[in-house]
Amino acid sequence: MTAVLEAHGFGKRYRRRTWALRGVDLTVPGGSITALVGPNGSGKSTLIRAWIGFERATEGRLSTGGVDPQRNRKGAVERVGYVPQSPSLYRDLTIADHIVLAGTLRAGFDQSMAAGYVERLSIPLRARASELSGGEQAQVGLALALATRAPILLLDEPLASLDPLARREFLHLMVEAVRAAGATALLSSHVITDIEQACDRLVVLGKGHTLLDLSVAEALAHHRIVEGTAEEAVAQGGRDAFVGAFPAPAGEPLTLVRAPVVTPAGTPQLGRAATLEEVVIGHLAAGRRRAIDAATAEAAA
Repeated sequence: MTAVLEAHGFGKRYRRRTWALRGVDLTVPGGSITALVGPNGSGKSTLIRAWIGFERATEGRLSTGGVDPQRNRKGAVERVGYVPQSPSLYRDLTIADHIVLAGTLRAGFDQSMAAGYVERLSIPLRARASELSGGEQAQVGLALALATRAPILLLDEPLASLDPLARREFLHLMVEAVRAAGATALLSSHVITDIEQACDRLVVLGKGHTLLDLSVAEALAHHRIVEGTAEEAVAQGGRDAFVGAFPAPAGEPLTLVRAPVVTPAGTPQLGRAATLEEVVIGHLAAGRRRAIDAATAEAAA
């Protein structure tokens, strides 16, 4: 499958020593809906903005639909429909005004499509942006992004202000539109239920590095949970299988381990099947441990 979004050794540094991202290598296949997950400060927004050309790489390179966004920002923008974390609507304009304005700014923008999506979401076209809730503004942002008919949709945590019903409506509309157009979407989100509802691929970032880049099906098939401490998991499966340890909701220790690709006949599987949430949390725990070890080594040098 052709890669639509690519990062090769990508790094972004702010000021002299603060790296937001470094050594990021990942690809997003065409036609996929990929979840981008990571804690605050892991570089998710920086990576998304860099794919549009809003951030310049300190090292490495990126590709957006076959275009280098640093050399051809206009070409990258033309290939992308973008929904930022904070809605960027004009308070005094109506939603209908926004649709007309978008039509003047973006070649190929489908005004009737945008209006249809807005009405489907039960948002009045005559309403001013200032009259809408944060969730409704996010939904308008999605309608505008979809109506660009761009082959790539980048969504930077747009669900943060939505209530559960609005989140489900937003995701259903996004998935339906992306699948119908054969487009590609990258959704940044902290909420695992959103990922399970909408996404078929998973990328986990931690402290500026890629921790996991697999399809959701592969992520579930390649990991198991040992209900015990890291030491117990290592004793059962070996150091190479260990990923990360974390507490269950009730506080008991859990350890994420890699499942063997092939289990010999008659050999019992290690632990139990992992949930998608446990896969994500286990890799985030591994990323935190890695960052602590790196900081300790740097301080000792």
